[in-house]
Amino acid sequence: MKYQRSSQLFKAASEVIPGGVNSPVRAFKAVGGTPIFVSRAKGAYLYDADGNRLIDYINSWGPMILGHAYPPVIEAVIEKAQLGTSFGMPTEIETKIAELAVSMVPSIDQIRFVNSGTEACMSAVRLARGFTKREKIIKFAGCYHGHSDSFLIQAGSGAVTFGSPNSPGVTSGTAKDTLLAPYNNLDAVAEIFEANPSEIACIIVEPVAGNMGCIPPQPGFLEGLRALCDSHQAVLIFDEVMTGFRLAKGGVQELYGVTADIVCFGKVIGGGLPVGAFASRHEIMNHLAPLGPVYQAGTLSGNPLAMAAGYAMLQALDADAKVFDRLAEKTAYLHKGIAAALTENNITHTINRVGSMISVHFSETAVVDFETASEGNNARFKAFFHGLLDAGIYIAPSAFETWFITDALSYEDLDDTIAAVAKVASKL
Repeated sequence: MKYQRSSQLFKAASEVIPGGVNSPVRAFKAVGGTPIFVSRAKGAYLYDADGNRLIDYINSWGPMILGHAYPPVIEAVIEKAQLGTSFGMPTEIETKIAELAVSMVPSIDQIRFVNSGTEACMSAVRLARGFTKREKIIKFAGCYHGHSDSFLIQAGSGAVTFGSPNSPGVTSGTAKDTLLAPYNNLDAVAEIFEANPSEIACIIVEPVAGNMGCIPPQPGFLEGLRALCDSHQAVLIFDEVMTGFRLAKGGVQELYGVTADIVCFGKVIGGGLPVGAFASRHEIMNHLAPLGPVYQAGTLSGNPLAMAAGYAMLQALDADAKVFDRLAEKTAYLHKGIAAALTENNITHTINRVGSMISVHFSETAVVDFETASEGNNARFKAFFHGLLDAGIYIAPSAFETWFITDALSYEDLDDTIAAVAKVASKL
């Protein structure tokens, strides 16, 4: 495929936008080459600025669960836009989507809408700190909760060592209140609690990780986190920005039967528009302004276009009892086909999958946390990525990102993808 127009657009963007992109992973830094500029998308396909059609496996990093330009969402946005795009005042559609979301998700009584997953996670941690009157938080190496200062922390030398900033601009004072543990390691979490008695406000975790590839929780991990939080009177926050309304109607809480205290949403809940949300039971949400002292606000929060898009999406998912089964079946089919193609070509690999999330790791060992994810053959992944791109298949341009499956994918699309993997694998 030729990408002359994309190259021209990237060169022009680089003059006026840092790195030519508005989110770093789009820059192809991890895989090399020039990023693809998209002109339009429909169903399971992207159409780039050079006229190429690509089968899409990132789906705007998750929200396009029913396909690009899903008609009910588009119609809802157009209808709402004709009435005005923003008011900074309450609208009925906010209540409608809130009622629907609360009815679909276990454990939540109320929900507050914001503008991004970053904002949702940042607000959830602030709420947890306000509720518990504690300052320290536990997060997991390799889990991404947005670019708020509290989350841009790298591991120290041991499980109980304070983290240190991994981005300039994050203060050491902020870093000292964020404690790191390896994902899927309950012993490390218990050790942190023991070393910081009555100081931990919350644990925040991707209950199915998606930012070091797709990494499922090992049996007992989520249950163990729940028990530790209960034992130490800390708040358990599930960052379901990726997994919420994707892995099940009620997300990971429903899928694994583990209840969180606060749940963060994004992606699917906005139907492709910029939306985030955080939700909890009354006891915790009553601490949030204007009811309580924990402040959070946003001029565009509950924007009518975003609420209309999200409401249309959640209605569709709520009405289709089989959609999550179809998505899981398509993902399992893709998993089986890719595994066979790589095995036939003697390519060492590990594939992780949960529901409609999947990732391919060129690794000899099981991938269960950030350390094991980092052991993959990145040079091989780069060749794999560009080989698939040349075949018209678009996957995440990083070995540390999950793929997202959309219901718009046909089995013919999946077969074409598997055939492309086989062809690429023969040359790796």
